[in-house]
Amino acid sequence: MKKPIGCVIIILNDLHQVLLVLRDQKSAIPFPNTWNLLGGFKEDGESPKDCIHRELLEEIEVDVGEVYFWRKYHWVDCDEYVFWQSLNLDLNQVKLNEGQRLAYFSRSQIQQTQLAFECNQILEDFFQAEVRVANLDANF
Repeated sequence: MKKPIGCVIIILNDLHQVLLVLRDQKSAIPFPNTWNLLGGFKEDGESPKDCIHRELLEEIEVDVGEVYFWRKYHWVDCDEYVFWQSLNLDLNQVKLNEGQRLAYFSRSQIQQTQLAFECNQILEDFFQAEVRVANLDANF
């Protein structure tokens, strides 16, 4: 049996904070009432990029424009494509269709918060990769 393919996005604002959604408080869903990256599962015939665009339109009614592939993870229960984009959203103007609320989190706040699924690992890997790239850029 083929594993499902998930797609999530790391949306960073100018303060280098990550946009997260607080999942609904429903016992029928995994990780109820926990913070999570935006995204979902790919549908048949859909590319991972198309999936993340569709999910963002469904969840927050935002077209983020170009998204950038960062990494693919192979989890036990699914494969997951991770994208990123720099975007400053006015959260008071965003229509949230899934979840309880949106908020931007700093790296230190994320490190102190248990996120849904494997999001803590994804974000720590992302921040570590960014620090390495920033340090390389600083040496030139």
